[in-house]
Amino acid sequence: MTKTKMTGGQAAVSVLQNENVSHVFGLIGSATMEMFDALYDADDISFIGVHDERTGTHMADGFARASGQSGVILAGQNGPGATNLVTGLAQAKAAFSPVISIAGALSTAHQYKDGFQEVDQEALFRPVTKQTWNVPSTSRITDVMSDAFRVAHAPRKGPVQINLARDILAAEAEFEPLTKPNQYRNPVPAAPSGAAIEQAAQMLLGAERPVIIVGGGIKNERAQDVAFALAEAINCPLVSSPGHGDALAFGHPLNAGQMGPRGNEVASRLVKEADIILALGTRLGFNATFFSYDNINKDAEIIHIEQEPTAIGRYFPVTIGMIADAPIAAICLTEAISKLQNKKLADAWTSQYQSERQAYLSLRDEKARALEAEEFIQPASLYHRLRQALPEDCVYTMDAGTLCLQATDNLNYHQPGSLYTPLDFGLVGFSFACGLGAKLANPERPVISLMGDGGFGMTVSELSTAVDHNINTVTIVMNNKCWGAEKAYQRDFFGERYIGADVSSPPFDKLAELYGAKGYKAETLDDVTQAVEVALKCDKPAVIDVSVDPSALYSFRRDSFTHRAKS
Repeated sequence: MTKTKMTGGQAAVSVLQNENVSHVFGLIGSATMEMFDALYDADDISFIGVHDERTGTHMADGFARASGQSGVILAGQNGPGATNLVTGLAQAKAAFSPVISIAGALSTAHQYKDGFQEVDQEALFRPVTKQTWNVPSTSRITDVMSDAFRVAHAPRKGPVQINLARDILAAEAEFEPLTKPNQYRNPVPAAPSGAAIEQAAQMLLGAERPVIIVGGGIKNERAQDVAFALAEAINCPLVSSPGHGDALAFGHPLNAGQMGPRGNEVASRLVKEADIILALGTRLGFNATFFSYDNINKDAEIIHIEQEPTAIGRYFPVTIGMIADAPIAAICLTEAISKLQNKKLADAWTSQYQSERQAYLSLRDEKARALEAEEFIQPASLYHRLRQALPEDCVYTMDAGTLCLQATDNLNYHQPGSLYTPLDFGLVGFSFACGLGAKLANPERPVISLMGDGGFGMTVSELSTAVDHNINTVTIVMNNKCWGAEKAYQRDFFGERYIGADVSSPPFDKLAELYGAKGYKAETLDDVTQAVEVALKCDKPAVIDVSVDPSALYSFRRDSFTHRAKS
């Protein structure tokens, strides 16, 4: 086969093209000028110039999660340009998001000499990625970068980091034609053993109070149909782990919603009272359980299905553990159950749950309407108006903080791939940038990004990115003029000794207009309804600055302050 002579920058871009990369997020810098110059000629790749490498990484993360494809971030500068990536990559690692991060590196002749902007980038990125590479020579660029894409998408998915020295990008070498990625990627998912499936099927049909907890293993594969089919075969309720409320479509009679300390009371009760728990593609990790039997029945037998071996039984003992792909395991279980003649014992449990679920949803609306008479906008009333005003095909992104944590199970997700959150990393300043990436992955769907005023203030400069590239998301800033979670802890556990808790911000609606976006101010719930309706149709990036009651604070992590709680 004929070799092609290219610069390192051209070779790097040829790998992106071979991997069918459609968008590259990045901030230009001198260390990778050869690569940016090659991108100039890559008509099949859209370059999205960002204002900060951290937020650019969140965009790549959102794009990857929403599309299932690689999200690529290019930090043009070594040193500070590279260090700015760390927070975004740590977030992507917590979400198992296949982000391909590329950064310039110090010229090889200057390494280990305390050169300008020198930092040990390999050591820096190792803790926050699946794997990190320093490309050793120009001729190795294509095979190292191709390997990086393979590693990012291998189960479990996650971010990778490639460091490219400027002299390696500038030099020329001859390269073999690239192998198409589908020839070496996407291994056949693991299937569980027949014996384990038979035993699990018998246990589930013999349970009086079974519940299925679904997580990212179902959500990320868009496999709600097989999860619903399994639940229907048993006639048992399903719940979703935190941050994965969109794994199951709202409205299905067996979908109880999000469970755990931050979930709704009905779904959480199911897990606390179940006699058999099927954990399907979920780690049963911190946000779902706080690692405590306060949130999961200590006497329940657990069937744990996960593709990551180290996750099975890590936090709670299990009766059956299966290293398997969650959707395939669900299909196998459904088939096994269909062959059994056992009487379903869960009918009474499920009937009781369905009555409670309907009562909970009705009461949720009733309480929200009652709060509309309050002087200031209350979170519950805001979410009620959003449930009414927003279309069913919305994609939602959330920030950390108590308002967004409350919103996660207070909004309704009607199709998979509708909710992206900071998950276990709990990152403030994530949502707006993530929403821009998610919108590029789903241009036909409305994208709603919920943030607090503190988090939006961190990332507001990316309004320029949204305007420049016509990325028309709607950002709802729930403005309570404080760092809500921390102020709640100071109120509840530190005698209202407030320090650093209050936030001052410019009018975000007017700031949006200065950037060339559309801005709306909402002082009442009717303002919210009207602003949402107009913003969805304005054909520009839009920001709705919503005045939320500053005193409507909630201490989510009460477990962290039990030592200060009053008896």
